[in-house]
Amino acid sequence: MNIMVVGVGGQGTLLTSRIIGKTALKAGYDVKLSEVHGMAQRGGSVVTFVRYGEKVYEPVVEEGCVDVLISFERLEAKRYAHFLKKDGVMIVNDCRIDPMTVVIGAKTYPENIIEELKNVHKVYSIDGGSIAKEIGNSKVLNSVVLGLAAKHIGFNEEDWLEVLKNTVPQKTIEINTIAFKKGYEN
Repeated sequence: MNIMVVGVGGQGTLLTSRIIGKTALKAGYDVKLSEVHGMAQRGGSVVTFVRYGEKVYEPVVEEGCVDVLISFERLEAKRYAHFLKKDGVMIVNDCRIDPMTVVIGAKTYPENIIEELKNVHKVYSIDGGSIAKEIGNSKVLNSVVLGLAAKHIGFNEEDWLEVLKNTVPQKTIEINTIAFKKGYEN
């Protein structure tokens, strides 16, 4: 299984990929992770790959081979859509974060990204930011999005929640659990 997690620095991309990897390990699979940070601390792209199976030899996934692409931002989904398999699934957080080229006026942010992606791919979108704010902490949007993605990755909900509880900071276990369940119910 090939999973790609993309987002903008600070959205929880790395934590999310670690939770996915640990859940696959718990299920008895060989797991490889790869992280590309880029300009993450300055709002740039963050890309991670999680691969699991009976035996995995390398962490990086080739274009056109991703089973599940999880994106924490619309433009990042568009930017990396070519990695998705023809029958792959894309989970997109309906969120807009302007890249520097848009901020300085050199480019404009594309409209209708999710609609365009749905014309080509199987896309499930969620407003993880709004859900996270509703439950009291905007920083757990990644757990909301992961909850939705978990249904398309596999494994049972209890295993996801156990790994989540053992991975997130102790003081955030309760709010991350609520966030994950909100996404899972979506």
